[in-house]
Amino acid sequence: MTRKKKEACCAPTGVKADNCRVEAVVSVDDRGQMVLPKELRERAGIKPSDKLVAATWEKDGVVCCITLVKVEDMVSLLKDRLGPVMRELL
Repeated sequence: MTRKKKEACCAPTGVKADNCRVEAVVSVDDRGQMVLPKELRERAGIKPSDKLVAATWEKDGVVCCITLVKVEDMVSLLKDRLGPVMRELL
């Protein structure tokens, strides 16, 4: 019996697989809070009071991937993407 390989729902196009890896396993407490390990926070440059955007991918109506992005990085990304569109509209 051959098993069908499960396809990742959030494999972004154009991203090499070796750029994506499991960094940590975190637990969620009764209040819905979780802790990112110190080493990961340091490597990502996440400091106390930083704001993160939680972005999700869905497959078949179910959230299957959650990504955290610093707000300033998301704002920069949106400006890069939406700036030309807004200039064209105005």
